[in-house]
Amino acid sequence: MIRLLLVTAIALTVSCNSAQNAASAKKMTAEDYASTITSEELKTHLYILADDKMQGRMTGENSNNEAAEFLRNYYMDQGIDSPIEKNNYYQPIPAEFFKGGTNGNPSQNVVAFIEGSEKPDEIIVLSAHYDHVGVKNGKIYNGADDDGSGTVTLMEMAQAFKIAKDNGNGPKRSILILHVTGEEIGLYGSKYYTENPLFPLENTVVNLNTDMIGRIGSEKEGNDNYIYLIGSDKLSQELHDLSEAVNKKYTNLELDYTYNDDNDPNRFYYRSDHYNFAKNNIPVIFYFNGTHEDYHQPGDTPDKIEYELMAKRAQLIFLTAWEIANREGRITADKLK
Repeated sequence: MIRLLLVTAIALTVSCNSAQNAASAKKMTAEDYASTITSEELKTHLYILADDKMQGRMTGENSNNEAAEFLRNYYMDQGIDSPIEKNNYYQPIPAEFFKGGTNGNPSQNVVAFIEGSEKPDEIIVLSAHYDHVGVKNGKIYNGADDDGSGTVTLMEMAQAFKIAKDNGNGPKRSILILHVTGEEIGLYGSKYYTENPLFPLENTVVNLNTDMIGRIGSEKEGNDNYIYLIGSDKLSQELHDLSEAVNKKYTNLELDYTYNDDNDPNRFYYRSDHYNFAKNNIPVIFYFNGTHEDYHQPGDTPDKIEYELMAKRAQLIFLTAWEIANREGRITADKLK
């Protein structure tokens, strides 16, 4: 009898705890999940990815493959699925696709996947390139900002979406995490993906591309509360308006559209991986901090990153993705109508 009462008491306790945990999960908000993206974790990841041991992550070289392995292992450790098959996070790209840019070596995109709970066939692509320019004249180009910052931001956003899903609050639409290779030699990784998509491009809702968000650009010295947005209104006014609303609600960064001007001589809209999605009429936003004295220089090292600012920018991107994933209607390229 005593044993029966004890078992009953334990069962009731477990049941109450489960109910409390479920209630707690329901109380968590998008902002709570965004807050799991921290400057400390971004810094930890970046000091690994942009270490001298990575030898600048040049596409096709062993250092680039080691960076890919670092990403794969992270997603496996986090229990975040691959969209390809279990434990296979690589989309291989044959050497000939790079037109000689890799000294005859193949490379790979690295992908991870959070399946949507209600509209799993509608895909939001979060992208960043994990390659850099390698070693030149004996000097290592670490690429901490370009684009280590975007790479580790994707890692943290994936973790935040996974926490939400584990709590029963996962995104309604699916999230594809796409770490592309070959950006520095011609946007090859994103080109390969859009020509060989893992999911039909017509099912791709939007591409949010993160390329350099860890520093303060030379033209913005003294301003620690901004981010450049490029492309948000090129194909979809709906996307642009949503982006503005999310920022106003949560982060209040200065959204600077200087480089979004069609007459901008830098032509940044055409120079990062979002462009291969835009060419396919998929709405895009390119998040960018602007160039600085260490752009494509050996001085682009992780000790110079503004980690608190980077975390705030990363949270904005996550919250924008969250809103796109969970809103009732799908974002469309309404400017094509």
